[in-house]
Amino acid sequence: MGDLLQPWHLIVLAVVAFLLFGAKRLPELGKGLGEGLKGFKEGIRGVTEPSAPAPTTQQSAPAAPPSSTPVEPK
Repeated sequence: MGDLLQPWHLIVLAVVAFLLFGAKRLPELGKGLGEGLKGFKEGIRGVTEPSAPAPTTQQSAPAAPPSSTPVEPK
């Protein structure tokens, strides 16, 4: 049981996959599997690594416009 993945086993698996899926479908399956693994790794990384807290910006109250007194012409 320790020698489960010998070279002959991998060759037989490759031939069976080729016969089942065909030459056109195998690259698509490989690409989909790679993208799925990449997304899985990114998801795991997001769970295990805490994200940095978002910087908080303090909003001051809007400044009141200066009160102006109407100037009367003389």
